[in-house]
Amino acid sequence: MNTVDAKRILETALICAPQPVPLRELRVLFNDALGADTLKVLLQELQLDWAQRGVELVQVASGWRFQSRPQMREYLDRLHPEKPPRYTRATLETLAIMAYRQPVTRGDIEDIRGVAVNSLTIKQLEDRGWVEVIGHRDSVGRPALFATTRQFLDDLGLQSLDQLPVLDDPSGDTDVLAAMAAAARGLIAPEAEPAPADDLFRNEHVDAPAGIQEST
Repeated sequence: MNTVDAKRILETALICAPQPVPLRELRVLFNDALGADTLKVLLQELQLDWAQRGVELVQVASGWRFQSRPQMREYLDRLHPEKPPRYTRATLETLAIMAYRQPVTRGDIEDIRGVAVNSLTIKQLEDRGWVEVIGHRDSVGRPALFATTRQFLDDLGLQSLDQLPVLDDPSGDTDVLAAMAAAARGLIAPEAEPAPADDLFRNEHVDAPAGIQEST
């Protein structure tokens, strides 16, 4: 099979896929006749082929997918003008702690935030598919350990947790929550100007992720 045909098959499969497709599944398209390295080269060539279009090919945690470019969002929103879900300050802070300190228990989150965590806050993040229980701490009561999911990375266009914004002073005591929440705000609304942490805490709600592009 020549390169042109192989790229056409990959392109078609990815455009028609409702979810990101991992490399191992893409190999099935060719009965494993093409190795992982060859497929990566073809995928990189496809990225270049689509470089000047409104849709791009990207790699996220779960695999490869086509999605609209961020600058297209203004126009796509005209087709779906409904407002996106909004998240409370408490929800955003909880998500930030889970993302940067995982795995964490509910008690860990409460220690950092200094207030009790509402069960509905964690349930909202679980229902969104962003966090999950990955085990239990070997301590009194065996509290559940929470961590973020692949869906969290996929929705924010990340391949791994290493791509989370770096905290300027992760060892600080008084400012660490503000730094984490501000970084999470940057992820959830990457197209907006970064908001100072104090402004974030004054706002009751924040918008849902702007990083989720329309998939083709």
